[in-house]
Amino acid sequence: MGQEFISDMANQGIRVALMISAPMLIGALFMGILVSLFQAVTQINEQTLSFIPKILVIVATMVYFAPWMSDTLMTYTRELILSIPRMVLGQ
Repeated sequence: MGQEFISDMANQGIRVALMISAPMLIGALFMGILVSLFQAVTQINEQTLSFIPKILVIVATMVYFAPWMSDTLMTYTRELILSIPRMVLGQ
């Protein structure tokens, strides 16, 4: 079990985590920008105003992207389980 194999597995894990979280984070970012623009235009400076729209966008994004996210996680997990013999045998 060389350093290259461990590095590849860690790299794949980080990549999968970023791919799965990206749609929700991007949606929350855009909703935060829209709410900030709304607050700047109307001069309403309520900090809790952006919380509910962001949560709704995150939930909607999770529902919309759930099949893709689960498929990505299952593929990564399958590859991880299939690589166990390589880890044990040191190939």
